[in-house]
Amino acid sequence: MNDNRTSFVAPGGSLTLSHAILLYRSGGALQKASAFASIHLIELDDEDRPTIAAGVPLSRAHLRHWGEVLGRATRPELLPENVLVAHSEMLAWWTPEQVRPGFFALSNPPPDLHRLAERTIVPVPYPAHLFVATRSRLGVFALPVNERPIAETLLRHSPILNVFSDGQLCWGTVPRPASLEVASIPAFERAVFDSWSTHTNPGQDLTVTGKGGLIRLWDDLAAREAKRFPVRRLKPFVVRANARARTRGAQAAAEPMTLARIIARGGK
Repeated sequence: MNDNRTSFVAPGGSLTLSHAILLYRSGGALQKASAFASIHLIELDDEDRPTIAAGVPLSRAHLRHWGEVLGRATRPELLPENVLVAHSEMLAWWTPEQVRPGFFALSNPPPDLHRLAERTIVPVPYPAHLFVATRSRLGVFALPVNERPIAETLLRHSPILNVFSDGQLCWGTVPRPASLEVASIPAFERAVFDSWSTHTNPGQDLTVTGKGGLIRLWDDLAAREAKRFPVRRLKPFVVRANARARTRGAQAAAEPMTLARIIARGGK
């Protein structure tokens, strides 16, 4: 080992290096690689330099034991009312409908806009939203009613321009929060609500009903200083249940996306 430190100062006191876990995998893509793990004791020589000793295969018992030990090091925290899921791999929460500053800098605005023809920050109404953050994605969905969602709540497409039609945020150059802690929620929300909207993403105009598409809808809301977003114009968010059928030219079945389903799918 190149690092000779054998202790670590943690909030609860000093910790001493005791074990090492080594991960092995075959060549090729990580998703298709074979893998193996071993766990080893740490031995110190006469000068207190750490050495990885011979190990044994990492077992489920090892994982259970160290999972319990590491779990004790996680500080409990009170969850605010808007948090739905707080997990090491997922954070989900909702926001009520409200009027917020909208940041618009349209790259190719239609000629007949009233308020959004030029770069502007203007108050606009947003519907209630659901957010599902994982280590690689941020799902953004509109809610049909202005209340805390339950497992059976049917989701709708978000009207926010920086959201793809598959519900995922287009990050662009916006910095991503480093963790999935509850304390990171304001940073995620700033990435969604406080970034400049420049254009609709491919297929996004098909997520709303009525004429004009999303840009004209936002322009109308801004021009008349609307206080509530017309949620009825947002189409239900659905997933194709049979991708193979779609590739064969058949009509793929569409399943309405619920809160429970999006959580079970890992936010996808």
